[in-house]
Amino acid sequence: MNAELTLTMEHSVIERAERYAKARKRSLSDLVENYFKVVTTSIPSNDAGLAPIAKLLKGSFHAPADFDYKQELENSLTEKYL
Repeated sequence: MNAELTLTMEHSVIERAERYAKARKRSLSDLVENYFKVVTTSIPSNDAGLAPIAKLLKGSFHAPADFDYKQELENSLTEKYL
């Protein structure tokens, strides 16, 4: 059963959201409903400090077995600041 919900937010945010929805051929109500479904879905894990969207994305990236993230971080920071 559907119910009506009134939301108040910045006009510019509404405009951007409407363009986003239109580009994806979906209604703004559908986007908001699906967003609430995502953030209220309970995902059993030990990631208590992560935001719901971060929990959903966890595991979506698989690095090569020989990937050295510490070395990559060092390289990136060196490039950025030196």
